[in-house]
Amino acid sequence: MSLVAGVDSSTQSCKVVIRDAETGELVRQGRAPHPDGTEVDPAAWEAALARAIEQAGGLADVAAAAVAGQQHGMVCLDDSGTVVRPALLWNDTRSAGAAADLVTEFGGAEPGRRFWADAVGSVPVASFTVTKLRWLARHEPAAAERVAAVCLPHDWLTWRLGQGRDLATAGSGGDLAASGSGGDLAALRTDRGDASGTGYWSPATGEYRLDLLEHAFGRTPAVPTVLGPAEVAGRLPSGAPLGAGTGDNAAAALGVSARPGDVIVSIGTSGVVSSVAEVPAADPSGAVAGFADATGRFLPLVCTLNAARVLDAAAAMLRVGLDELAELALRAPAGADGLVLVPYLEGERTPDRPLATGALHGLTLRTATPEHLARAAVEGMLCALADGLDALVAQGARVRRVLLVGGGARSAAVRRIAPAVFGCPVVVPEPGEYVADGAARQAAWVALGGAEPPTWSLATAQEYAADPVPAIRDRYADARDRIVERLAG
Repeated sequence: MSLVAGVDSSTQSCKVVIRDAETGELVRQGRAPHPDGTEVDPAAWEAALARAIEQAGGLADVAAAAVAGQQHGMVCLDDSGTVVRPALLWNDTRSAGAAADLVTEFGGAEPGRRFWADAVGSVPVASFTVTKLRWLARHEPAAAERVAAVCLPHDWLTWRLGQGRDLATAGSGGDLAASGSGGDLAALRTDRGDASGTGYWSPATGEYRLDLLEHAFGRTPAVPTVLGPAEVAGRLPSGAPLGAGTGDNAAAALGVSARPGDVIVSIGTSGVVSSVAEVPAADPSGAVAGFADATGRFLPLVCTLNAARVLDAAAAMLRVGLDELAELALRAPAGADGLVLVPYLEGERTPDRPLATGALHGLTLRTATPEHLARAAVEGMLCALADGLDALVAQGARVRRVLLVGGGARSAAVRRIAPAVFGCPVVVPEPGEYVADGAARQAAWVALGGAEPPTWSLATAQEYAADPVPAIRDRYADARDRIVERLAG
C-alpha cells in the first residue's frame, strides 16, 4: 500500500489525513487547534502542523504530501526569510477601505470593478491579499519597508515543510517568531488555486500582475513561483515529494472529486457556491470571484454570509434542536403556503447588502405555525444559495448536479428540499475532511503521476432528487426584491 498525506491548515485548526494513494482509503489522521484571532504568528501554524503530524503517526512512510490552507491572507517575510509581522487572515476586515480605494482608483466604482474583473478575474474585497498589502503600506510603513517577499498561509507552510525541515520541535521553545524564521525566499512556491485569490495573479493568463502589486504596495516584493497541479514544491525530510498544495475551496473541490458540471454548495457558517469550469470567469459586479482550481481548470465562486446560522436562528426561535427543526420543516408543504424568509440575518455579502436585515413575508393565521416557519427558514437559506448558483450560470457554469457539503448538509430537511430549490439532483458525500482529502488526492497525483488525479470513489454518497418547485424561488425573489426597493428608498 502506497500512502499519501494531506494537510488542511484552516482558520481554526490543522488536520492531517493519511490515505491510500490508489483507493483513497483513510488509514490514520490527526489534528491540533490554531489560536483565535484574525492575525496569527505563522509559526503557530507550524507548531500545530507538527502536533497533528505526530498524532497521525508521522510522515516517514508516505510517498508524497501536500498542504491546503485557508485562502487569501498575507504572510510577509524579510530578506532573511523571517516573518515581519503576524499574518493577516482572510477574515481580517481592516483592509475594507483599502479594497474600496483600489477599485475606485481605476476610473471610479463601475469602471474600476470592470478593470479588476478583466485583469485578475475578481473584484478586490477585504479578504484579498492585495488589499492587505495596501493597508500595511499605509498603516505600518516601517513593517512594510522590511518586506522582501509576500506569500499565502499555505505557501508558507509548504515552504517550511518542503525544505526537508524536521518539525518535531517546531514552536516548542515558546518563541514563535524565532521558530518561524529563516529560509531561501527563492524556494517559495504556490499553485493556481491559491494565487487566484491574491488580487495580483490572473487565472485567465496564468501570469502575475506585478503592476497591480506595485500599485497597491508601492513596490514589488518577491512572490512565490506558481506551479502546475502535479508539480513538486519541495521534499520532506524522508525525501518524499511535496505537492504544490492549494487553497481551501480548491482543495475541497478536489476532495469531493468535483468535475465540470458539478456545483459544490458548502453550508457552514457562511455559504459557498462554486463550480468546476473549463473557462475563467470575470464578473464586474463582484458577485462571482473568478478563481482557478487545483486541476488546471477554474473555480468560479460565490460566498454568502448567511448559511447554517439561519437554521440555528430558526431552531432557537422555535426552542428546538436542529433535528427537530428538520422534522418540522418536512411536515410543512413545499413553499410553506407562501411564507417566505429572506435570511439576511447579518446583512449580506452576495448580493452586497451589508445593511440589510432578515424579513418574513406571507405571515397569516394559516402559516403562523412552527412547521411553516421551519420550512421557510430552510427554503430561504437554500434560495439565497440558489441565487449564487444563478450567478455562476450567468458566468457560463454548467450545472449537472450539486454536491452538498458542510455542517448544514447534515439536516434531513436541507438534503430533501435542496433538489426542489436547485432544480437538479443533489449528492451528499459522507461527512469528512474534504480540504485535507483534496490535499491528499493532490499528493497521490504527484506520487502516481498521470494526466489527472487518481479516481477516489464517492460510493458512500447519497443522491437526492425531487421535482423542481419554481414557485418557491419566485416567491423568494419577490420578497428579496422588496428589501432592495426599501433600501434604495
